[in-house]
Amino acid sequence: MSSSDSYSRLSGQFTKVSSPSPHVALVQLARNPVNAFHEPFWTELGNVFDAISNEPSIRAVVLASALPKLFCAGIDLAALNFTEEVDAARKALELQKTITSFQHSISALERCRYPVIVATHGVAYGLSIDIIAACDVRYTASNAIFSIKEVDVGLAADIGTLARTPKITGNQSLVNELAFTGRNFSAAEAEKMGLVSRVVEGGRDEVVAAALETAKLIAEKSPIAVLGTKHLLQHARDHSVQENLQYTVVWNSAMLQTQDMAETMQAMQRKTKPKFANLGPKL
Repeated sequence: MSSSDSYSRLSGQFTKVSSPSPHVALVQLARNPVNAFHEPFWTELGNVFDAISNEPSIRAVVLASALPKLFCAGIDLAALNFTEEVDAARKALELQKTITSFQHSISALERCRYPVIVATHGVAYGLSIDIIAACDVRYTASNAIFSIKEVDVGLAADIGTLARTPKITGNQSLVNELAFTGRNFSAAEAEKMGLVSRVVEGGRDEVVAAALETAKLIAEKSPIAVLGTKHLLQHARDHSVQENLQYTVVWNSAMLQTQDMAETMQAMQRKTKPKFANLGPKL
């Protein structure tokens, strides 16, 4: 599938999927008025990304908001009203199940086989940081305002911010400060700390356009090479250098046999862009 609307069938009630260019999926959060997440929304987002991971023609994904003024206001506070139980242990078990399911849904962005580029703008509070941290490449518009907001509603961020953000930023002290205080921080500060790699002047349209350009560039590369690169980068994050080197030997002993390498060499001789096959049947 490569037509402009080929991925629209992956859309849900709150999550819209399209293909603005070949092999690129654009996923847009679309729950009015502020993209506040409740269980149906976060479950759907996870399902959409798991479905994307199973699409052999996709090679890169952009995640953005369909709403012109903001990315996401965080969690819908009504979603925090859990069923009352007389027995505290049984209530704890209920909460454990809900939190684990929630984590699994947001982690779908990270476990997606293809690179996920997030493009944020306007308000990006609370759960927004969990979502951003689960993505591979993080762009933001210059008008974005971020906050690790959970402390202001009486809880510790539990969907990925505290697990991932210290590993993707270069300032543990600042991460601690932001998590403890819940204060707002700007796009410039997000870039300085390493939460985002690029600040695009403007708002939604400008940052989404920049993200799509990067996705288009990625989609021109060997899908085998890109998929392997994401997989090995994640492995490197969670393992020692030597463990990752050893694992890479095993991985590439299979993946180096791809026809994509031959196609690349032939394209260089032809002085043309290589043309790669899709990944094959559904994965």
